[in-house]
Amino acid sequence: EKVLAAIPQKVDSVYLDSLAQWKAEGKAAVWLRVPISLSRCAAAASAHGFTFHHARNDYAMLALWLGEGESRLPGFATHQIGVAGAVVDESSGKVLVVQDRNKTKNAWKFPGGLSDPGENIGTTAVREVFEETGVRSEFRSLLSIRQQHNHPGAFGMSDMYIICRLSPLTYEINFCTQECLRCEWLDISELAKTSKTTPITSRLASLLLHGLEHGFDKIDLNMEELPAVYSGRFYQLYYRQFPILKL
Repeated sequence: EKVLAAIPQKVDSVYLDSLAQWKAEGKAAVWLRVPISLSRCAAAASAHGFTFHHARNDYAMLALWLGEGESRLPGFATHQIGVAGAVVDESSGKVLVVQDRNKTKNAWKFPGGLSDPGENIGTTAVREVFEETGVRSEFRSLLSIRQQHNHPGAFGMSDMYIICRLSPLTYEINFCTQECLRCEWLDISELAKTSKTTPITSRLASLLLHGLEHGFDKIDLNMEELPAVYSGRFYQLYYRQFPILKL
């Protein structure tokens, strides 16, 4: 950011001097963080080959490849993560569903929304279900993942839509009227055959029926937290657990 501290008349010469120094030091690439208050400096940087890499609330990150051949710099995030929670009441065979207020088709679906940065998908599902329906729940497993590219709701980027199975801790509905038109505990068998739903919801309802009849261990992808190769960090592994054989 020393470059950006220069007065506007000297910005161009500072860029030239800095570029010569970076090349002499054998730098392969340069990252330039431009605060929004100094965004005018991005134009001067672009004249010397810098391009936008990404932007956040109060800054833009520019990049310049100085190495041989095409740039090998990694791209910024290309996906958004949406998570829904299928809250299953095993005692009644019902599941919690909503109809979105802002959709052209009032179809039954599982409550959900976008995952926040650094938020585990199970936590997202529990949070979104509570915010939309007022029902408290706990994470049990991962059921499915949908991948869609060039998503209109993701500014043309890719979208991952994950559905989790949750167990209810409360049952009283107090849904958000700003987001939802309706919210009900619906028989899973009815959800599986109604035309007033989406293809993915219908298929997941059939999967949940199979779980109710034959055991959720047949459909669940369970989560296990394991230590990462990076010291002090952990990751969440979702996989079908296998029975332990007794010898």
